[in-house]
Amino acid sequence: MSPATAAQPPALPAAADTMMHRETHEAIDAVAHQLARNDEVIGKLVKMLHKYPPRFVVTCARGSSDHAATFAKYVFETQLGLVTASASPSVSSIYGSRQKLDGVLYLAISQSGKSPDIVNHAKAARRAGARVVALVNVKESPLAEVAHMVLPLLAGDERSVAATKSYICSLSAILHLASRWKDDSELTEALAAVPEQMRAAWDLDWSPLVDGLVDVRNMFVVGRGFGLAAAQEAALKFKETCGLHAEGFSAAEVKHGPMTLVGPALPVGAVRHPACTPLVEMLSFYKAVNALAVRRGRNPDAPPHLNKVTSTV
Repeated sequence: MSPATAAQPPALPAAADTMMHRETHEAIDAVAHQLARNDEVIGKLVKMLHKYPPRFVVTCARGSSDHAATFAKYVFETQLGLVTASASPSVSSIYGSRQKLDGVLYLAISQSGKSPDIVNHAKAARRAGARVVALVNVKESPLAEVAHMVLPLLAGDERSVAATKSYICSLSAILHLASRWKDDSELTEALAAVPEQMRAAWDLDWSPLVDGLVDVRNMFVVGRGFGLAAAQEAALKFKETCGLHAEGFSAAEVKHGPMTLVGPALPVGAVRHPACTPLVEMLSFYKAVNALAVRRGRNPDAPPHLNKVTSTV
């Protein structure tokens, strides 16, 4: 083999041929399947929550799953009036601090259910008196074994490093739980309509975004309320798949300093959502960011320095 041949990088897939593209499209059927299959387990969970109302909700997650936890915060606080806070796994894994979680609903969100710090924090939460519920895509996982109850994401196999359908299925599971917990027929009906809305959204034309961001190096993505989680997730996908430095901010917080950086060299993307819209728009956005990654000469399925399962302690 000649040196020139040895130095050739692997061929870049076409945008429509990536695992990310395929798995994003699979999210449509995955959400429909999840809504049909999970009604019984959510009914059991809601029965328990009505019998033992939690004092507040604690979430624990990393990466895209943590953005789903941000979404859960706004869903539970606006729909149920329950204060919802994000736990820091390092409090127990590094500092060894014992938390007072008696009477708390503890939601651990994970695609793989294998990250040691999430699993260990969930164990500590259970010892501290919390009722642990795992929203996990791999039912036979260490995190599922820790939980009192498992709410399966049912996203199916996800091989691309960039999480797509597991994130969308996390949002749908959160909304499904909230709608049954609140007994909100309007939210239940809105969620049931999401798969068909996702099918329509798949064909949206995002080419202006792709064309406009091909050469961009830095940007802000801003949102508020239900849109904050989408802004955080979009910024992460810009970074990990496209090598584009993007930061997600609350539309309110961006005025407290970061706004001074905005200019021609630093564009701003804005996200605004009612409760069910993030599922629809994120599906369409994932398709667009996949295409942008390929346009920028990157394989979105294999970002440098990243693995599908991130082991943090």
